[in-house]
Amino acid sequence: MKKRISIKDIAAELNISVTSVSFILNGKSKEKGISDALTERVLKYVRETGYKPNHLAKSLRTGKTKIISLLIENIADPFFSSIAGYLEYVADQRGYKIIYGSTKNEINKTRELINLFRDRHVDGFIITPSESLELDIISLINEKIPVVLFDRYYKSVKTDYVGMDNYESTNNGVQYLIQQGYKNIAFVTLTSDQTQMHDRLEGYKKAMKDHKLKTCIEKIDYSKVEQTAIYAIKEFIEKNKQIDALFFATSYLALKGLEVINSVSKSIPENYGLLAFDDHEIFRLFNPTITAVEQPVAEMSTQLFNLLLEQIDEEDEGREVKHIVIPAKLNLRKSTPPKMK
Repeated sequence: MKKRISIKDIAAELNISVTSVSFILNGKSKEKGISDALTERVLKYVRETGYKPNHLAKSLRTGKTKIISLLIENIADPFFSSIAGYLEYVADQRGYKIIYGSTKNEINKTRELINLFRDRHVDGFIITPSESLELDIISLINEKIPVVLFDRYYKSVKTDYVGMDNYESTNNGVQYLIQQGYKNIAFVTLTSDQTQMHDRLEGYKKAMKDHKLKTCIEKIDYSKVEQTAIYAIKEFIEKNKQIDALFFATSYLALKGLEVINSVSKSIPENYGLLAFDDHEIFRLFNPTITAVEQPVAEMSTQLFNLLLEQIDEEDEGREVKHIVIPAKLNLRKSTPPKMK
């Protein structure tokens, strides 16, 4: 088997110091006053020999692998895949790589992924936590492993968090529907105690209460969305014939709702105004286009990486925990026109 070339081999072959080779390979030639001629000589030798750096050895020296773990609910979901894409771009600009995992909101699967990536010595975790994961997050924190929670958090766990104002965004969406003349606004959500879903529901309730309107809520089991959502939404709207607008708490629930509305020979906006939380490219293509709450993906991704990097680089244990809450944007489209009296 061909021997792996090391920095020491390069230094010996070119009769220069290991330190000089290291500086050149790490792009610090000018900073360290190394001549262009010597730099090119080393780089030419590297190209000719096919030298590959030993990342494991480097990580042992520095204590860093330059790899972070992103554990999200579902990588196939458009919102989470967009976050993953932006994060990968931001991380790459800083010399980091990302490994992904989809938790499916399953506690055992999430624990398995945390243990797997912890054993791979990742530099830190960005996690959209499932329910009942508090002790696992605390364990990472106690081990001094950087952790940033995303999209939802635990009030009892002291760590960085990035998300959006789910309460205010939902409240504003309902307020807009009311201004458009809708009075019987239904809210279709999930049976979940996670903070983001709780805040969306409370934002809906508060807006309806402020206008002295009656709430109409349907909760669907997250673990059975694919199997039961179509039937549950259909039964819900047939039972509540007074509904004149539907607010779906997630984009995938909205897609199920659109399927149901088409199947029962109803239409938007003639029979229902419709608003979705989490924008989706289909909402811009659907006829009519669908009004939606858009989460600020690019800004959230940047803040997530910056907070994690702060923890990775910060040696001061007295660093203040940060919660960054970013406002969303309401994209107004044709599914919510003024209601005809």
